[in-house]
Amino acid sequence: MSSILSTLLTLLFIMPFLGFLLVFLVFKLITNDTRKSVHHALDYSTILFIISVHFLVKTIWGNSFFWIILLVMIFIAIIFVVVHWKVKDEIILTKVMKGFWRFNFLLFFLAYISLTLFGVIHRAIIFSLAS
Repeated sequence: MSSILSTLLTLLFIMPFLGFLLVFLVFKLITNDTRKSVHHALDYSTILFIISVHFLVKTIWGNSFFWIILLVMIFIAIIFVVVHWKVKDEIILTKVMKGFWRFNFLLFFLAYISLTLFGVIHRAIIFSLAS
């Protein structure tokens, strides 16, 4: 049983699109509302994209730069709080967190796609030079 769970978690971290699709389908069955299901899938799969970006960076360059990922996320959170405060003259934490988390989805989704393409091209070049 633990090996099945381990395999499922590994697949979700390797392919966060699978996690996104799985969450979407579950919420679609529960709520029967496509818009809410997409939003829930975005919210819950963000962590999968963050972890996947970390492992892609570690695979490509051999070092863990998780601390840089955390610093970038903290910097983005600070920017969101300051901008929200300047625009609204008050900080509504739920709105700030929702915007921050959705922006992180977009950022890490793009980073995941970019790093995947870079990794494939990088490995192909190394393999062709070694041959």
